[in-house]
Amino acid sequence: MKPSAPVCPVPTEQQPINEFQDLTESWFFRWATLSRVAYLKPILLLWAVSWAFSAPIATVSFPANKYPGQFVLCAAGGACVIPLLALVQLLLGWLYVRDRLMKDTIFYEESGWYDGQTWTKPEEMLQRDRLIVTYQIKPILQRLLLTFAAFGGLLVLGASTWILSFGL
Repeated sequence: MKPSAPVCPVPTEQQPINEFQDLTESWFFRWATLSRVAYLKPILLLWAVSWAFSAPIATVSFPANKYPGQFVLCAAGGACVIPLLALVQLLLGWLYVRDRLMKDTIFYEESGWYDGQTWTKPEEMLQRDRLIVTYQIKPILQRLLLTFAAFGGLLVLGASTWILSFGL
């Protein structure tokens, strides 16, 4: 008689593979898995909508009719806040699931915060989870980090333009 595989005591909704599946099906977190154009469209949309908040604030310091360059740079930089917050939320969600999939033990709660337990994954489950991280989650994290780098580059470019054009 062959020994049976250990039964997973972790509640279904707390199993890392199911948390990963939930993220891939979530309308918000799935956004990071879309094609390049479909991924960039919400970022640009959030940036454009953010102008509604940043432009009035920039206008107080730099009226557009008197200081158009400073107004545009200040409003564009301020409009980056909301897309960056959305990207931070995406990054944190994917990092959480990546960490849960990579660990060889799973912390879970049976009925509440006061009765947490740990369970050690069998080797085949650990290998499966690590393959998911390598081939599905790492490209998502690389895309998000590249997006942060692009935002950082644009902010540095804006700051450099400000300094070179208008001085400190």
